[in-house]
Amino acid sequence: MTRPTLGVIGAGKVGAVLASRLRTAGYPISGATGRTEATLLRISTLLPGVDVRTPAEVAEASDVILIAVPDDSLIAVAEELAASGVVRPGQFVLHTSGRHGTDALASLTRLGARPIAFHPAMTFTGTSVDFERTCVFGLTAADADRPFAEELVAALGGIPMWVAETDRALYHAALAHGANHLGTLVAQSMDLLRQAGATDPAAVLRPLLNASLENVLAYGDAALTGPVVRGDITTIRAHIDALAAAGVDDATVDAYLELARATASRAEADGRIAPATAGSIRSVLDEADWDTMAQIAAGI
Repeated sequence: MTRPTLGVIGAGKVGAVLASRLRTAGYPISGATGRTEATLLRISTLLPGVDVRTPAEVAEASDVILIAVPDDSLIAVAEELAASGVVRPGQFVLHTSGRHGTDALASLTRLGARPIAFHPAMTFTGTSVDFERTCVFGLTAADADRPFAEELVAALGGIPMWVAETDRALYHAALAHGANHLGTLVAQSMDLLRQAGATDPAAVLRPLLNASLENVLAYGDAALTGPVVRGDITTIRAHIDALAAAGVDDATVDAYLELARATASRAEADGRIAPATAGSIRSVLDEADWDTMAQIAAGI
């Protein structure tokens, strides 16, 4: 059986690993984008022989486009692709963001593309270590596109979990709370996942937490990942809004805010984020605290 050709826009730790594993499963890779020295090295190591191309060239040569960029860049990348004029009707476009659903690809959907939110609930090193890890994939897609999404998950040895568009931020907040803020209570994350529709939240979290624990034991603060360390301020805001909208208990919300502050402080001290970015993150978290205090004072 002939497999569709796949191209990668953003061959970072996630994109390069997923593309390499799909290539092994029989999906030809048409090209990958990369600009930094680390990304180019990753492409040559994990995807030997694959051409480094522009996003438009990758999209034009592919049946399936895999966009693996930071959350805050996703919509802009999709809009740039739409403006390039190379995306065609019927073409599958996947992104690996946990926070976003298919709405983030609206500019491409209007051109007839078939969007799929395709988030691996796993932390990545961007090396061959990741090849043996299996995980749950948080998926969002139209009913007609679900079989293809599940086909890709099966090729990766993963487990599909379907997440409603409106639950994407809550789903991602659950994963970030349990894995990115090391030391938080796992039970709180399982409660959030149940509310987002998971029937077996432990199965969703187990591989993610195991990998995070292994990494932090080996590398300390250098292993920190997630929206705080990336400086994804809009994602942090989306998490806070989702927790409030879902009526999540105060203890879980308080733990999220405090552990986010601790993570920002450690990332700033380690030089992972600039002081200005750390200050902006703390301002967002402080605003959430003030909103809670205002509600209590008002008797809400």
